[in-house]
Amino acid sequence: MSVTRAPAGWPRTERPVRIAILGWARLALQAAEGTGYNLSASELAAGLVITGHEVCYLSSGMAYSAVPGMRVRHREVWRGVRCDEVVNSPNLSPSAANFRNQAREIACPEQSRLVLRWLDEHRVELVHVHSLEGFGLDLIAAMKTSGRAVVVTPHNYWYACPQVDLLHGERELCRDYAGGARCVGCLEADAPGVKRAKRVVHGIAERGLGPKQTELVKLKAKRVLRRSEGDDGPSRDRRNLLPEDSAALGHAVSGDDDGLLRHRFFDGEPGEAKVPVPLELDENERFTSSGDVHLNVVNEYGRRRLAGIEAMKAADLITPPSEFNRELHASMGVPREKIRVVRYGQPHFDQINRKARRSPFYEKRPWDPAAATRPLRFGFFGTTRPNKGLEVLCRAVMLLERDVRQRCQFIIRAQGKDWSFRKRLAAFPEVNFLGGYDILQLINAGGEYDVGLLPHVWFDNSPLVMWEHLHAGKMVIASRLGGAADTIRSLDESEIGNGLFFAGGRPEDLARQITRVVTGEIAVPSASGVHAASELQTYPGHVSEVDSIYRGVLGS
Repeated sequence: MSVTRAPAGWPRTERPVRIAILGWARLALQAAEGTGYNLSASELAAGLVITGHEVCYLSSGMAYSAVPGMRVRHREVWRGVRCDEVVNSPNLSPSAANFRNQAREIACPEQSRLVLRWLDEHRVELVHVHSLEGFGLDLIAAMKTSGRAVVVTPHNYWYACPQVDLLHGERELCRDYAGGARCVGCLEADAPGVKRAKRVVHGIAERGLGPKQTELVKLKAKRVLRRSEGDDGPSRDRRNLLPEDSAALGHAVSGDDDGLLRHRFFDGEPGEAKVPVPLELDENERFTSSGDVHLNVVNEYGRRRLAGIEAMKAADLITPPSEFNRELHASMGVPREKIRVVRYGQPHFDQINRKARRSPFYEKRPWDPAAATRPLRFGFFGTTRPNKGLEVLCRAVMLLERDVRQRCQFIIRAQGKDWSFRKRLAAFPEVNFLGGYDILQLINAGGEYDVGLLPHVWFDNSPLVMWEHLHAGKMVIASRLGGAADTIRSLDESEIGNGLFFAGGRPEDLARQITRVVTGEIAVPSASGVHAASELQTYPGHVSEVDSIYRGVLGS
């Protein structure tokens, strides 16, 4: 295994340990596969190596071969971490791919035996589970029985919910899963055998054509299938369309001078938008206080939730990154003394933070409505997935009074299919869509905006984008859902605050909070003020904390 040089001043462990990290995504792809969970797991793994530990990684549920038989295959060495993968796992990953395979997810003894043999081969003393997707829930107890310490970091709610986000149909909070009855049909998913066969074909194609050509063939096949089903997608026949409404105006202001841009595009209508489900400000407390409703059992999905909670109980320690995640799992029966909140630390957080601190404007408020000569800039960073709440933001922009909206600029960086959002908001000159982004762009994005927006509609565990805003010294207007509720300090309650809350799924509430900031009712704090109001962990501090946790569970 290659040796990674430790930076000067990096903390070194007092007790080197042979550690295995479990997940489903390829570690080397970091956020490109598995998004925030894999970025967190990968940077921790690399940090543990330079701290002095020996780290190996095992993924499962993504690699399939035409050669029968389940086995472990070496993939690569990445930043000093040996990375292996389970081939032909009975459990698929990510979780949505395994949605109709609950019996195997509850218990898969043959896979657990394979993993135990791999752990023996690498003389692993401690296992850190970052995701158990692609494995069976019986694995944690099996690893404990084998004499190993086990730490579990739940980055989401997979142990309680095979949909992962506690969302029904990926758009509505699932307050009561009805013992598993409501899970039936929650996601559209292939049968496990069909999905595994597709993965085999995809792997063969990728080896023959390469990754990019394989994706192009896959997209083309999907289009052909849609046409065979009578769905041609957006019309491309423009022969019968009239010129756009504003074509004759030239540079003249369009419409009735209400501040909108009245124009029509040639390539069809944006399609029907999903209406956000309105939530209450205290949804966190409502969910965690609903008691035994979360542990009813009427079918296999109900048994699977019980198995997930029992799996967590079998671990030595659970280390969620938010108090809400702790309270949720404690409300389902995980002993509270087994749960310790461990805040995220990431190298790019530190880079963003240092960039904010070196600014000559670090101590100054970025915007004053009385003296402003530019708009107040709001930043949304994320994806177009429904749970991230871009629909809530779009509707909030539409609800703003004209004089408020014209004092705003909305910077939207959203990975995914954003065409329908862009078209609907094309009438608002205050909105800029900048597409997706990577970490390098993110580190340099602090100068683009003044206030971060977090309009998620699910119990987002401890969103990395929230921490990125705070490290950048930006106040955050956030849905009071999930981990945001125990991280954001409301400026309504304290002068030393770092944000404002609104009820999730309610664009009118988001518009109201935006208005309060634009009009000066709530003053935008300086970057130094945001830092003072936020509990920010460093990357070396995070790795050191995890190192101390390992020593604790090993009794050394």
